[in-house]
Amino acid sequence: MYRIGKQFSFDAAHVLADLPAGHKCARLHGHTYTVEIELTASRLVPPGFVTDFADLAPFRRYLADTIDHRHLNDVLSVEPTSENLARHFFTWCVTHLEPGIPGRISAVRVSETPQSWAEYRQEQE
Repeated sequence: MYRIGKQFSFDAAHVLADLPAGHKCARLHGHTYTVEIELTASRLVPPGFVTDFADLAPFRRYLADTIDHRHLNDVLSVEPTSENLARHFFTWCVTHLEPGIPGRISAVRVSETPQSWAEYRQEQE
């Protein structure tokens, strides 16, 4: 199995309102997020790609138009934790990218800081 990954980044703010009063993440704060999309394929397409990285440009546009420099609580229907962001981006990529590319979206990883990440991964079939 071949596996590739591509990183993207965006800046956004959020509030995790379900946390106890006084928790620092219950206050409005922001991050420079990193999102990594992982794709897999059992065989390569010419000239030897899982997927041409240029074919992931719609995701970059989605981040720029919908997510970047936004208050995530206003644009997402779920609590904007890294875990929920990973699943949201995974679902978006499977719906909007996967039908038009040769590779398969296998995971999405979201980092709020260089030291922490959350990942949503497709169940093995």
